[in-house]
Amino acid sequence: MHNVGIVVESLDQAISFFEEIGLTLEGRMTVEGEWAGQVTGLGNQTVEIAMMVTPDGNSRLELSRFLTPHTIADHRTAPVNSLGYLRIMFRVDHLDELLSRLARHGAKLVGEVVQFGDLYRLCYIRGTEGLLIGLAEQLGNQTATDILENS
Repeated sequence: MHNVGIVVESLDQAISFFEEIGLTLEGRMTVEGEWAGQVTGLGNQTVEIAMMVTPDGNSRLELSRFLTPHTIADHRTAPVNSLGYLRIMFRVDHLDELLSRLARHGAKLVGEVVQFGDLYRLCYIRGTEGLLIGLAEQLGNQTATDILENS
């Protein structure tokens, strides 16, 4: 996978929020013109894009803010059982401390922080602009993939 794309209203706020999770800004630019719209099917478009990269450098999050054409739908606050985009989950360190920092960015816990066996502490939050974000703190060296492969 190269990247996941999310459309936002405020690129600056989204960048700041995802930097708090541990991603870094790889680059920021404006993409515009008919050629760009040939990819998206939107025709002539102007989009501000920020590419964020995970700490391991293997995954990217593309944040986009459409200037033209304007956005026509908003799915950010759909419940977790909605069809389509569900959430992005990040493996994080020090979950409780991170939740405190993210609260300063307006993040709110969706349910509760729960423990999945001896593997993870997990939660969903509504982050910047109401986006559904999963956070998972790994507790040991074993992962869910290890368990699935050995069962």
